Amino acid sequence: MQVGVLFLAAGSGRRFGGDIPKQYQCIHGISLVELGLRHLAAEPRIAWLQPVLAEGDTRFAACLAAQGLPYTVLPAVSGGAERAISMSRGLAALPAECEWVAVQDAARPIPSPQLLKDVLDAALMHGAAVPGMDVHDTIKQVDEQGRVVATLNRSTLRAVQTPQVARRASFEAAMDRFSGELERFTDDASLLEAAGFPVFVSPGEATNRKITTLQDMAWLRRHWEEVA
Repeated sequence: MQVGVLFLAAGSGRRFGGDIPKQYQCIHGISLVELGLRHLAAEPRIAWLQPVLAEGDTRFAACLAAQGLPYTVLPAVSGGAERAISMSRGLAALPAECEWVAVQDAARPIPSPQLLKDVLDAALMHGAAVPGMDVHDTIKQVDEQGRVVATLNRSTLRAVQTPQVARRASFEAAMDRFSGELERFTDDASLLEAAGFPVFVSPGEATNRKITTLQDMAWLRRHWEEVA
């Protein structure tokens, strides 16, 4: 099993704020992008990394300097206005021999070796997998006015993370089927599900947290100081 990673780093970080996109914010001199590249290096089945960047990005190249990464970093492609469009462009740029694809958010910079192993193992066994965690809060479904219309059974719910992994052929078939409506899919697994491909959930981790706000960055800084 050789895997190509679509490394999605094209976000503007509007919710994070500031002049620098959040994926290039640093903790102790290390950007989130650099942290992500280093953590992915722990999984030996990752053979290629396809960066998907914002148009005109000049920061990513500097993040590669002196990394000594064990996988091949391919020439970057530009992302689109929607996640699925960015994914489609990255998918098309992967080498022909790449049969498995993992889609990873640059904003989740510290996936552990065990998390990566588990999700790749689950994908190899089932065809597609995502890391996910149990939901401990009670979840309410509401209408447009905020009125509760249902209380969901949390034992059947999972909060999913990345990387989300599947056969390349499955992603391509799902993209072809929904080519005119990719903007409605908020994650990669939902695209596969809509196309009829079964997706399984492997164990996620609380530390595989998406960095979206300043509070998330403060948490990451504290966590990194504890483990570094």
